[in-house]
Amino acid sequence: MWLEPSSGIPINSDPGAATPQPAVVATVEPGSIGEELGFQAGDRLIAINGMRPRDLIDLQMLCGEEELLLEVEDPSGEIHRLELEKDADDGLGLGFTEALFDGLRQCNNHCPFCFIDQQPPGRRHSLYLKDDDYRLSFLYGSYLTLTNLTPADWQRIEAQRLSPLYVSVHATNPALRSRLLQNERAGLLLEQLAWFQERRLQIHAQVVVCPGINDGDALINSLNDLARFAGGDWPAVLSVAVVPVGLTRFRPDADGLLPVNLETALKTISAVEALHPNFKKRFGSPWAWLSDEWYLIAGLPLPARSSYADFPQQENGVGSIRAFLEDLDQATLNLPESLETPRQISWVVGRLVGEALLPVVKRLQNVRGLNLQLHALPSPYWGCDQVVTGLLTGSDLVSGLADLDLGELLLLPAVLLRQGEAVFLDDLSLEQVEQKLGLPICVVAGAAEVVAACLR
Repeated sequence: MWLEPSSGIPINSDPGAATPQPAVVATVEPGSIGEELGFQAGDRLIAINGMRPRDLIDLQMLCGEEELLLEVEDPSGEIHRLELEKDADDGLGLGFTEALFDGLRQCNNHCPFCFIDQQPPGRRHSLYLKDDDYRLSFLYGSYLTLTNLTPADWQRIEAQRLSPLYVSVHATNPALRSRLLQNERAGLLLEQLAWFQERRLQIHAQVVVCPGINDGDALINSLNDLARFAGGDWPAVLSVAVVPVGLTRFRPDADGLLPVNLETALKTISAVEALHPNFKKRFGSPWAWLSDEWYLIAGLPLPARSSYADFPQQENGVGSIRAFLEDLDQATLNLPESLETPRQISWVVGRLVGEALLPVVKRLQNVRGLNLQLHALPSPYWGCDQVVTGLLTGSDLVSGLADLDLGELLLLPAVLLRQGEAVFLDDLSLEQVEQKLGLPICVVAGAAEVVAACLR
């Protein structure tokens, strides 16, 4: 029987055993309990009620107690023990530099389509970390494969009710999934889904489609297998995203993978949409959604807003463009007739999404004095002509925009910059790109910010 406590490691545990690092404070919310206690950035939270939290999940659960004893090390190395009483719902108002205090669980698979393996060497270390951590899946919706979980991990998922998780399925056939992930443990998926179902825990699933491998009948069989776990009052599989494989010029020549083309896109859309009437009848929604890329590659209109339910897979590119267009419609309802001072502004996006945005660009261009130019770029860096916006790099911007009249400002979608840093996927900094292009860049995080930047 696994005896580890459900919310951390006892501070007096075996000193030779691996223990989590303290949680380093990054921010303190004004007016919070943390501010009242004197917390400041750089403080290290060691333990709560004698327990060392392994991650933000443990920390949140430990902080749910009404009486707390905090052990804290300040930046000078002095240890403080703070006692407090609070309401169970009150948090400390602290932000931390990391979500995990005992290290990242990395992937033990060898998927030939892994994007991390399709990057050039020599970039920053974080780009090569293969996250397959169930805690980050619970906290942030990142996808995991379930192949690296220990018995203790399964027990913790059940004990702490870590649900929903986000699972990369790719195929439900045991032999095919093991082949795709190059891991024998990958064949246990259906047993693992039954485990979730028995415990009333839930997942969102994704299938990355590799033409000639897990498309066609294999894809339909996978969706129907997953649908066995989707019914009832407490479905184990809440939704499925069907996503096209992404391939770059840095991948091995002999990996056997084929890119998704127009023909594949049309066939996949037809096959998956043919299942929707049955799924709608059984589950009340299409349930298995195709990501926006399929429709853009096929040159077909995006589905209507009503077909996406509550956008359960938006972060996976399912309905993200439709949602953005909807937000743009709202943000442009009350445009002024003209600007007091004429402006010329450029907006850069990936080539794959450019055409979908043209109607809104034309609407903004109707404002007298506003000259907004949309530049939909390919990615020479990745070797991709049709690319989504989030994969554009700094060098793509420099090569694609260098000889153009960009006006006075360049609008840059925030999705191009990773992990809250002003750095592109190719390690060029925002400042370097600004210098090379010779104009200021305004980072925009959503539709309202795009419109506001145009009208300012």
